[in-house]
Amino acid sequence: MNVASSHCRNGVFLASSVLFLQLVFALIGPVAAQESAVTPPPAKVQQLIGLLDDPEVRQWLASKQTATPEAEAQAPSTVASRLVAQIKKHLVGMRDAVPRMMPEWQAARDRIASDMQNHGAMPILKGFAFILLVGYGAEFFLRYLLRRSSHRNAAQFTAGLAAFARIAPLVVFAIAGISAFVLSDWPPRLEAAIAPLLIAWIAARLLIAIASAVLKPAAEAVVTPDAEQEHAVLAPAAARYWLNRSVLFICAFAVAWAVGDLMQALAFPADVRDLAAAVLGLVVLGLAIDTALRRPVQNVAAARRMLRNAMIVAFLVLLWLLWVAGMKVLFWIGIYVLGLPPLLRFTSATTRAILDTSATDGMRVLRNVLIERGARLVIIALAAAWLAVVFRFNGNAMIQDDAFNRIFRGVLAGVVILLAADLIWQLAKEVINLRVNQASVEVADPAQLARNMRMRTLLPILRNFLAAFIAVVAVLMVLSGLGVAIGPLIAGAGVFGVAIGFGSQTLVKDIISGIFYMMDDAFRVGEYIQSGSYKGTVESFSIRSVKLRHHRGPIFTVPFGSLGAVQNMSRDWVIDKFLINVSYDSDIAKVKKVVKGIGATLLEDPELGPLIIETVKMKGVEQFGDYGITLSFSMTTKPGHQTQVRRRAQALIKEVFKANGIMFASPTVQVAGDDTQSTAAAAATRDAIAKKNAAIARAEGMPTE
Repeated sequence: MNVASSHCRNGVFLASSVLFLQLVFALIGPVAAQESAVTPPPAKVQQLIGLLDDPEVRQWLASKQTATPEAEAQAPSTVASRLVAQIKKHLVGMRDAVPRMMPEWQAARDRIASDMQNHGAMPILKGFAFILLVGYGAEFFLRYLLRRSSHRNAAQFTAGLAAFARIAPLVVFAIAGISAFVLSDWPPRLEAAIAPLLIAWIAARLLIAIASAVLKPAAEAVVTPDAEQEHAVLAPAAARYWLNRSVLFICAFAVAWAVGDLMQALAFPADVRDLAAAVLGLVVLGLAIDTALRRPVQNVAAARRMLRNAMIVAFLVLLWLLWVAGMKVLFWIGIYVLGLPPLLRFTSATTRAILDTSATDGMRVLRNVLIERGARLVIIALAAAWLAVVFRFNGNAMIQDDAFNRIFRGVLAGVVILLAADLIWQLAKEVINLRVNQASVEVADPAQLARNMRMRTLLPILRNFLAAFIAVVAVLMVLSGLGVAIGPLIAGAGVFGVAIGFGSQTLVKDIISGIFYMMDDAFRVGEYIQSGSYKGTVESFSIRSVKLRHHRGPIFTVPFGSLGAVQNMSRDWVIDKFLINVSYDSDIAKVKKVVKGIGATLLEDPELGPLIIETVKMKGVEQFGDYGITLSFSMTTKPGHQTQVRRRAQALIKEVFKANGIMFASPTVQVAGDDTQSTAAAAATRDAIAKKNAAIARAEGMPTE
């Protein structure tokens, strides 16, 4: 495949060189045959020929010949009528130019031959040889250097370097060839005729190299069907098809542009140039229809494919009719409608396939966003710039309307401004998201953890403010480009903002309170706070409120102005206290000793030990109750883990108290009196219980004892 592609590339270069020389010699061919036979005309005849060759004189004579009483009538007053009259004049001029096509070419060749009689053919041939020698010499020398470098560093020669090695020599050829062309001594008319051919030749080679660099890796790829569906931008067969078709289209457009510019340089009348452009456009139309009908598509129903092909063919024919009618602005808008969406989709898919989307490094993430969004911005900006140029030179019927001119240019500038704003927003958003992701990583350093929580709190708010700011600035710039005076708009917005501020004091209070809460670092995302009747874990912020997730599940959306004093339970450390009642006959010293052992056991626990700052300790006797002694215990833990440690400590206290005979306090009832009265009271109680049980049994139909 590499050998075949190399032969194909060399064949394209050779064919382009031969085509270039054939076009040149077609113009200067008669010179060698006529140089010895034709004698120079007299000086007055040469002056007359020079005057007749002047573009202004030829245009004036053509306007006098085609002038009619209708043309001398008053010009139409409406845009539509002017447009229809311009189209009609354009088509009539093309019809009248049919019999003058070949004579004009013969006259142009004769004019070049007459200019070269005093210059000679040999200097011209030397000039062409100089261009080819300098251009191809610089190209082949750079290819040789890059080939040696690729052999030495084959392991580091990536796809990007391969594309550079394919395109860079052509750039060097373009620079060297144009420099040699400028330094050569050419007759003025021949120089004007050769310049578009040389530029078209260079541009075609560069575009073919770029298309090859983009599509050739996919065309040469060997993948399984599954991998092809998942990762490949284009299937190998589709890539080969579009590579071949892109070469054909590039050559066709280069020839059409070169011929049109050549005819303009040789002072062809405008109607003859339009006729030639229509004929060349018909050739391009046939190539476009053939490409649309043969293009590789996914498996779709036959009826749907036929309908789609019919619509595409009809649209292509409409574009050709617009081109023939001289409506270049509408023609290029149609080209953009047909070609820009698939080109942008292909560009985005290609950049995503080439770039490392899993990168977490800041510079690599910015590079990915800049390449992906920047490619779209460059493509659409170039399309808008070219449409503005076409409108400037071909929108004569429309450009007379100042309002339409302002709106058209404002729309083009607005598209570019919105794309630039999108690029800036994507870069800023990716940087903020990257910082948020980095702040979400768990770290052991408490200071770093605090900084990360603060970043996770503030960065989303900054992202929202930045999005609103970029959107407002972009909209104001677009309105300014459309001719809208944004000064009064900004002033009115300020007055309106003051009125809204007075009418929505609560909203302003919430926003300002939120700003001060953030400045005071009162709470962060992930912390557990309590404010009045609201408590929960901070989940997120908005401009005016905070969302709190209660430990039982409900979520509270609390405006900042309603928070008041905030109790943060997740900052630095937590002291947890609890009380236990023991009986009066318990040994307090023994209790303190066994609790100390429980504290040591908790510190040795692999799960709970890292969460404890100060283990559980008995502080002493809190009070004397009715049934026992109240003892106070405390411990210091990391925020949010006090409940877990306390539950484990209380379970150990119960087990140890039971093992050491320490009794918890419980209420008891003592009945005072002699034994006879106690026995009688007990007997009476037993009789009452027996009677109650007998009554229940009779009610349920059960036998009694």
